[in-house]
Amino acid sequence: MAVHDDCKLKFLELKTKRTHRFIVFKIEEKQKQVIVEKLGEPTESYEDFTKCLPADECRYAVYDFDFLTAENVPKSRIFFIAWSPDTSRIRSKMIYASSKDRFKRELDGIQVELQATDPTEMGLDVFKSRAN
Repeated sequence: MAVHDDCKLKFLELKTKRTHRFIVFKIEEKQKQVIVEKLGEPTESYEDFTKCLPADECRYAVYDFDFLTAENVPKSRIFFIAWSPDTSRIRSKMIYASSKDRFKRELDGIQVELQATDPTEMGLDVFKSRAN
C-alpha cells in the first residue's frame, strides 16, 4: 500500500507547526494508496473530529490532543486512531488492518495509538487516561 506524500506533509505540519487539530486518512482502494481525506482546523473540537469518522467505513486518523497534567502543566499528545467500526465491510477491515503498521511508520512522531470499533472506545475519557 503506497502512502501519498501529502499524508506525510500534513502530518509534519500538525506535529511541528500545529496548523491542524486532526487529520483523517482514507485508503483509496483503486489507487492502492493512503490519502488525506479531511484536515481539521486548530480551532476545531474533539466533537468535530469524531463527526468526520464514518459510521460504517474504516479510516486512520491523527489527533493532536491538548491536556493539563496533574501539576496543571499544559501538554499535548499526538494520537493515532485506527477506526474500524463493526459495521464496515470485512474486506475493508482487512486492508486497513494489514496496512496499519506500515502507514504508522511513515508518520514519525505518533505518541499514543488507539484501536476503535465504536465511539466509546475513543471517548475523551480514553484520550485523557492514555495521554498521561
